[in-house]
Amino acid sequence: MDSTMVFEFLTPIVKSLALAILVLTVGINFIRIFTKRFNKFLAKTTLDDTLKPFISSLINTLSKIFLGIILISILGVDVSSFVAVLASLGFAIGLAFQGSLSNFAGGVLLLTMRPFKVGDFIESNGLMGTVQGIQILYTKLSTIDNRIVYIPNGTLANNNIINFTDQEFRMLDLVFSVSYGAKNKQVKKILEDIITNHQSVIKEDESKPILVRMLKHNDSSIDYRVRGWTKTEDYWNAFYDIQEEVKEQFDQKGIEIPFPQMDVHLKEKK
Repeated sequence: MDSTMVFEFLTPIVKSLALAILVLTVGINFIRIFTKRFNKFLAKTTLDDTLKPFISSLINTLSKIFLGIILISILGVDVSSFVAVLASLGFAIGLAFQGSLSNFAGGVLLLTMRPFKVGDFIESNGLMGTVQGIQILYTKLSTIDNRIVYIPNGTLANNNIINFTDQEFRMLDLVFSVSYGAKNKQVKKILEDIITNHQSVIKEDESKPILVRMLKHNDSSIDYRVRGWTKTEDYWNAFYDIQEEVKEQFDQKGIEIPFPQMDVHLKEKK
């Protein structure tokens, strides 16, 4: 094979490769710019914030698949044959990526059933955090200590989900222990005053009553249950405030809070 034949043989291949590289470079940049502008467009729409990251992620993935098909066509591979090959390998691909397909189906299920939305604080499978977005395969959570956790949608859809911020109000349910030497009326009066006087505790709504009652007789202490209602955003401030105030009031009134103790008696051997 002389140099002319080699040149004629390599020329179309080099042209195809050069065109493919050019299209790949332009296509990736175009997808990046398009996705960025599409996200800005989504941000201005009235769509639910939970749907926006999912749609953005889906559009980005479909654009890259379309770019891949164009590159295959430029390289001289028959697209119809390629699609036929993919169809014939569909079963094998489905088995190989059954986890990803399960996560995709889980994402669709989460968006359909709506157990939470962006901004909600949830717990599932031992993980807690604020929902940042539901993507195609994963749900993004931001934990209390500002770590980012990606939970597979399939796992999330098939586990219990606790949504702490879905309701407008939350109930405070606190238990305090005192010694048997404390007077019942005095303890109840202190607890009632503390929870009633807290600014975040709801007092006017009869459907959300305040409760202070003796709960249980333990071996070395008596438990008192204290219940009240707050707005969800005020829950933790009220929770900590009441805990601290109870300790201060018990100390001032001389009410003992029992704690485990052990008495050790030493015998002197004669």
